Amino acid sequence: MDVSRQLTQAAHPLVAGVTRAGGWALALATAGVAAARPARKPLHPRGQVWEGVLTRHGSGDQPTGVGWLDEPGRDDATVRISAAIGLPTALPDIHGLAIRLQQPEGEADILLATTGTAPGLRHVLRFTRSPTTNAHTTLLPYRSPVGPLLFAATPRGERRFDLAHAIGSGPWQVFAHLDLVRRVEAEISYDPLLNPPEGLENYPWVSRLRAPAYRTARRSRG
Repeated sequence: MDVSRQLTQAAHPLVAGVTRAGGWALALATAGVAAARPARKPLHPRGQVWEGVLTRHGSGDQPTGVGWLDEPGRDDATVRISAAIGLPTALPDIHGLAIRLQQPEGEADILLATTGTAPGLRHVLRFTRSPTTNAHTTLLPYRSPVGPLLFAATPRGERRFDLAHAIGSGPWQVFAHLDLVRRVEAEISYDPLLNPPEGLENYPWVSRLRAPAYRTARRSRG
């Protein structure tokens, strides 16, 4: 067994403990927001829901091993654009872009938030004044056949986003564009833990980090 693998296995209990503690910290933060704002949706309380279309161009000469990313195609989408904290509109907020795709094996949810896109900033939330002036990323990676994969959505006007993926801190590769077609009145609960895109998985440490906060949010919604 090589040294790097030995070190990874030795560190596994520590990683598990840290991510579990981080998950409960996020859950406590979610519960605190719910207590301060007794509403059905303590997070992302204000937003818009759109019917949309995701048009995929494929991954070109840099395939990921995930058919949904590598092959051209079209997916119907239900998209929510929202402010995570719900601060007054005159103030910057962390903005979210939630995408629900209709795939052959069922629904897939991709949740993105305003961040930077440079390697050191892809996991750092950013306060912005508008959801259409800043890039969004998934913050945490999915497990793919070629390594940890992140998504990014970059606005191109008021009703279009370019979607890209990157492996780790590698370059972004645009594989699709998302068009917002029609505003609708709907309430949708997105869950990236239960509904990952086809061919991708959540890392166990990502699930440990996110699961307590999502359980808290579900309880607040009843």
